Parts: sequence; C-alpha cells; structure tokens
Amino acid sequence: MSTDQTVRNEKTIDRAEILELYKDLRVCDVRDGLDWVGMQGYGTVNHKFKPLFRTRAVGIARTARYLPFEGPNPRVTGEEYSKWVGWYYNEVGNYPWKEDIEEGDFVVLDMSGVDVGLLGSDNTLDFKARGVEGYLLNGGGIRDTDECILQGIPVWSEFTSQGMNQTRIRFDSKDIPVAIGGVAIYPGDVIVADGDGIVAVPQKLAKEVAKYAHQELSNDKKSRGKHYKNLGWELDETVSDEG
Repeated sequence: MSTDQTVRNEKTIDRAEILELYKDLRVCDVRDGLDWVGMQGYGTVNHKFKPLFRTRAVGIARTARYLPFEGPNPRVTGEEYSKWVGWYYNEVGNYPWKEDIEEGDFVVLDMSGVDVGLLGSDNTLDFKARGVEGYLLNGGGIRDTDECILQGIPVWSEFTSQGMNQTRIRFDSKDIPVAIGGVAIYPGDVIVADGDGIVAVPQKLAKEVAKYAHQELSNDKKSRGKHYKNLGWELDETVSDEG
C-alpha cells in the first residue's frame, strides 16, 4: 500500500470514529465536555445563529469563505442578463468546495454577513447526496426556506435571504479557518448543532471532549430516569434505567 493510500485510510477511519463518538451527543453535552478540558470560554457559536427548523446535526467542518461582490454590476437585462448570469456562476459566485465533500461533512460558510441566498432548495439536495449533514452560515445564505424545511435540510444562520448570488457575493477560498459567531472554526473540527445552538470542537480535542460529554450525558440520563419513575412516567430513549 502506498503512503498516500495509508494516509487516506487513516483519515477515513478517524472521521468514522469521531462521527460515531458524537452521533448521540447533544450540544449541551459537548459544551460540558469542553468545560471539562478547560475550554470554558470557547466553542459556543453566538446565539443569534438559529436553526431553520427544530432539528439536530453532527459533522466534520468543511469550510469556505465568500466576500462581497465588488462589481461592476452588468448594465443589461433580459436575455443579455441571462448570459451574464451564466458567466457569473461559472467564474465568480461558484462552489469549488462541493467537489471535495465527504460523507459526514458539516459545511461552514463565512459569507461576510452578506444578505444573499447562497444556498437553496436545489443545490442543497446536490450537496446532501454528496454527504453533507448540515450547514452553518455567517450571514443570510439560505432561501427557498419552505422547500428546504420540507426536504429536511439542517441549516443554522443569522437570517434568511431572498436574493440570488449574482451581483452580491463572490467565492474567495476554501479549506481555511473561518470566524463564525465568535468562534474560529478550522477544517476538520467537529460541529454539533441542535435546538440549543451550535458548538465547535477543535479536532485535536475531539476525543477527550467526547469522553466527558458522554460522562455528562450518562449522568443526566440516569438522573432523569429516576425523576421519570417518581412521576410515574414511562421511560423513553432519552433516559436510563440505571443508577
């Protein structure tokens, strides 16, 4: 086996291990895990980033950055504008990172706060088929929201947007550190998101954080299981009969 093959296989095994470790953890558990390793002031994305609908997602950060489009805007309309838009999507407001998507990716896009529907009901289905688990967007970034909700596309963003990409935004770079909601997110970091918000775990701390996150989740399930019994409630998958 070549060196390149070995590296790729180790990466695949590591990703699978991390995704397995985090698949059942809640945001609050991961937040606790970060506290347990001395990262009390780090990892929680600002609360202004909200889910499009009540859902959860776990994945490995795949990052990209977009910047405001400086122009000039085309002084054309109709069919001439359609032709210009074709050029724009090929050369300016494109998605070079989509070819790199791996199963289990959580796409994190720094959109520089621009009010633009970078994602929508169509392209997110393409990305979903490639393996994307969720999205975190710095800015608007999501439109066609009724269809996105119907399709179950997990998105956390500051707001929703109406406008298409053209004349509003341009691709800058991919696989770089990005700053989202007060957190520096690097490619390969673990992202956990649910109704409590979003938390990012540095890749180098992922296993240690997961250890203590599971500890706290287990303690919570046991304690709540006792309360269920005292209340005469039937136990469900969120509690434990142990302890």
